Amino acid sequence: MKDMTKGPEFRQILLFTVPMLIGAVFQQMYNMVDSIVVGRYVGPNALAAVGTSFPVIFLLVSMVVGLTVGSGVVISQYYGAKQHEKLRRSVSTALIFQMGAGLLVSGVGILLARPLLVLLNTPPEILGSAVSYMHIYLGGMIFSFVYNSLAGFLRALGDSRTPLYFLMISTVSNIILNIYFVAVRGWGVKGVAWATVISVALASVLLTVYVYRRVPLLAIGRGEWVFDLSIFRQVLRIGIPSAVQQSVASMGFMAVQSLINSFGGATMAANTAAARLDSFALMPIMNLGMALSTFAGQNIGAGQIERVKRGLKATWVMVATCAVSMSLLVYIFGPQLLQMFVKAEEVEVISRGMEYLKIVSVFYLLFGTMNIFNSVLRGAGDNMVPMYTIIVDLGVRVAVAYWLTSIPAISYRGVWWAIPAGWGVACVIPSIRFFSGAWKDKAVVKTVAPLTGADA
Repeated sequence: MKDMTKGPEFRQILLFTVPMLIGAVFQQMYNMVDSIVVGRYVGPNALAAVGTSFPVIFLLVSMVVGLTVGSGVVISQYYGAKQHEKLRRSVSTALIFQMGAGLLVSGVGILLARPLLVLLNTPPEILGSAVSYMHIYLGGMIFSFVYNSLAGFLRALGDSRTPLYFLMISTVSNIILNIYFVAVRGWGVKGVAWATVISVALASVLLTVYVYRRVPLLAIGRGEWVFDLSIFRQVLRIGIPSAVQQSVASMGFMAVQSLINSFGGATMAANTAAARLDSFALMPIMNLGMALSTFAGQNIGAGQIERVKRGLKATWVMVATCAVSMSLLVYIFGPQLLQMFVKAEEVEVISRGMEYLKIVSVFYLLFGTMNIFNSVLRGAGDNMVPMYTIIVDLGVRVAVAYWLTSIPAISYRGVWWAIPAGWGVACVIPSIRFFSGAWKDKAVVKTVAPLTGADA
C-alpha cells in the first residue's frame, strides 16, 4: 500500500503512475491485439465488426463503471483518514453491488445486442460477426467486473503494481489465444471474443486469490459481508454523476458510431484502427489523471488541501510533456502504425485513418488539461462538474460531427474535427471550478489536519 500524503508531490505521482501506465499498455494491448489479428487475418469487415461493437458494450457497462469511481473515491478517503473499519464495509458494499450489476449487464446485453447494432446502422455484411462477438464478450462480463473492482480497490489504497502483474499474465494469455483461435483454428471474430473472455477470467481468479492471501484489509470474510446503506449512499453521491457521465458518453459514442457506419466499411475500419492508436497515445495522460485522483483523495482525506494544489501543478508538467511527445509520434509514424491493423494494399483505410490522426493528435494537450482538472475534482468527491464536462464534451462533439459531415467538402472528416471541438469547449468548465475553490468542501471524510509549515 502507498501513503501519498507525504513526500515530494512530483515523485509520488510519477512513481504511482508508472505501474498503472504499464498496466494500461497491457490493457490496451487487449484491444490492439483483437483489432490487429482480425484486421490482418480476417479482413477490414471483421475489424469494423469489432470496432462497431465497442460503443454498444460501453453503453451497457457505463452505469456500473461510473459507480465504481464512487467506490474508489470513498475507499481512498477512508484509507487516507485511517478509518479501516469503514473502509472494509465500503469494500463489502461495493463488491455486492458490482457483482450483482455485472450479472444483470450480461443478461440484458445479450438480449439487446442485435437491436442496438441495427440501431447503429451496422451494415448487413458486418452485423452477424458483430452480434457473435458481443454475445460471447458479454457472457463473460462478470469476470471483467471482478478484476476491475479488486484492481480499483488496490489502487485506492495506493497499490498500482499488483493489478499490473496479473494484467500482464492475462494479456500474454490473450495474445497467445488470439493467434491460436483466429490464425490457427480460423474462428474469426468469435475467436477474438473467446480469447478475451478466457484471459480476463484468468486475471480475475488470480487477483481474487492474491487479495485473500496477501491483503487482509480487503479480504472480506464469510461472516463479514454487509451491504451498508449509509456507505452506499456516499458511493451514489459521488458515483451517480460519474455514472450519468459514462452513460451520456456512451450515448454520444453510439451517435457518432452510427454516423461513421453510414460512410461504409472502409471508414468504419479506419476509425477503429485510428481510435485504437489514439487511445494508446492518450494512455499516459489518462493514467496521470488517475494517479492525481488517488493523490487528491488521500490528501483531502488527510486535510492537506495545499498539497493537492501542488500535486496538480506537478501533474500538468508531466501531462504537457507526454502530450507533445505523443502528438509528434502519432503524426510522424501514423502510416506505419496503421499498417499493423490492415495490409498495405488497403490504401483507403490507411488514408482515412491518417486523416483522423493528423487532426486529433494536435490537440492532445487540450485533452490533458481537461483531464487533470477533472481528476482533482473526482478525488475531492466533487463529481458533478466532471459529469457536466463530459456531457458538454459529447454534446458538442455530436452536434459538430453531424453539422460538419453534412458539408460535402468535409464529409466523414467532420467526425475527426468534432473530437477536439468537444475538448476545447468542455475544458473551460473544470478549470473554472478548480480555481473557484468550491471543491474543497466536498470530501466524504471530514478531517481537520494540523497546519504545517508547507501548508500554512
